[in-house]
Amino acid sequence: MHRQVDELGAALRGVRRRARGYFLMAARAIWKGRIRCADADIPVKLYSAIEDRAVHFRLLHKTDKTPVKQALINPETEVVVPFGDTWRAYSTGEGQQVLLTTEELDDLKPEPSRDIQVLKFLPLQAIDHRWYDRPYYLGPDDSMDRYAALAQLLSSSGREALVHWVMRNKEYYGALSVFRGYPMLMSLRHTEQVVSVDELQAPAGKPLDEKELAMARQLIGMLEADFSPEEYHDEYRERVLELVEKKQRGGGVERPPPSQKPAPDDLIHALEASLKEVRAHG
Repeated sequence: MHRQVDELGAALRGVRRRARGYFLMAARAIWKGRIRCADADIPVKLYSAIEDRAVHFRLLHKTDKTPVKQALINPETEVVVPFGDTWRAYSTGEGQQVLLTTEELDDLKPEPSRDIQVLKFLPLQAIDHRWYDRPYYLGPDDSMDRYAALAQLLSSSGREALVHWVMRNKEYYGALSVFRGYPMLMSLRHTEQVVSVDELQAPAGKPLDEKELAMARQLIGMLEADFSPEEYHDEYRERVLELVEKKQRGGGVERPPPSQKPAPDDLIHALEASLKEVRAHG
């Protein structure tokens, strides 16, 4: 494993080609760092690969429509407590509370660093999706040659790198790979965050008979298709924005009646109903 890291580092140090075909991101970078591989480094910028598109509202007082704000209230005296006058308390399983100061917690934060350290290389898809947390695009920072070399070498290796970095006082592990020719970084959840499948109850019940299996396979075949993400939207968000637009114009909104389709009470009837509906909609 260390030999693979050293070999990639040596290849990156030896790159002298002019990079072509890689774009400079127009979006604003959220962080800058350097990918460290053996004694080679590649300066990069991080760009979030997802964005918050939720509709956000301001809370107003009903009587005069004045914006309201949240405050820390002492429930016994109902006096507003300044944030600086608070403690951090950790509740133990025995009902005790351990008090911690902001200074004590600050001392435990990881050392600031700009290094994205390559730890090892893994086969593609060695990390299952339960561990994926947040995706980032990686763009070049000053050195297009080394950035292009990183993309080319990761693509040709058929591997993804397990990396470690510290960003904004928080420690991360991540998977460094290539998506359509561009380096991407996927932050990973920590081991204590992922629930083991061993804690779940295994599926059990009556086995399907041949008729049920045949109908299920037929239904699966009729619904088989490629994944087209552009087809799937946040429909609630779209309805909220439509409501805002109509109210802005002074119009009203008609609420559609809820669907009252009865659900079939057994698997055979459910499969037959599903097949009928799929056929009706092509």
